[in-house]
Amino acid sequence: MLKVSELTAGYGRTTILQDVSIRIGKGEVVTIIGANGAGKTTLLRAISGLVKPGSGTIEFDGHQIAGATPADIVGRGLVMVPEARQVFPVMTVRDNVMMGCYHANAREGSAARFEEVLEIFPRVRERLDQLAGSLSGGEQQMVAIARGLMAKPRLLMLDEPSLGLAPIIVQQMFGIVERICAMGTTVLLVEQKAFHALKIAQRAYVIENGRIAMENTGAGLLADPHIKTAYLGI
Repeated sequence: MLKVSELTAGYGRTTILQDVSIRIGKGEVVTIIGANGAGKTTLLRAISGLVKPGSGTIEFDGHQIAGATPADIVGRGLVMVPEARQVFPVMTVRDNVMMGCYHANAREGSAARFEEVLEIFPRVRERLDQLAGSLSGGEQQMVAIARGLMAKPRLLMLDEPSLGLAPIIVQQMFGIVERICAMGTTVLLVEQKAFHALKIAQRAYVIENGRIAMENTGAGLLADPHIKTAYLGI
């Protein structure tokens, strides 16, 4: 579904990613773990069209999308939910969620999809008429993911969805990711909480200093001595 090959990208003269290659098959949950500053967010931003690659290729369903605009990429069904939620605080929850179907390709069937999204997020349904800025961090994250789902994604990229959330909400968040995948949406998950992320992933990558250092199944990386020491605190 998604194939990134020998990707190099960064900001200005600073190179962050070096020869990064990953692949994601339809229906998978694929996780990318790594330390702060390793290049995880830059990789998602490059795939999304927010960062222009210096070299390499990005293919989505066999089509080259490196250099395409973010709007075009979203229109193809590749959607990112950014780090730190980024809701519109002075807009209602309802309007925040409906912003997800701004692209013309996502408008057809939006009413039915809105109901499906609210089934996943009953807390969001309860808060529809509140201002998004008045919600808790966990509730805002649910709104951000709900907005992403309204964009009609075939592949949903989640950047640190558990960041800053209470432990009980973290558990709920990973359960939601599993449910989204079970409903037919492929998921690429970037996450600091390595144990939870690897536990739900079919496959996973470790990125270190802008390069892919390891690739394995989620279970395989959970059992790896280096991962246990470096990322799981064992």
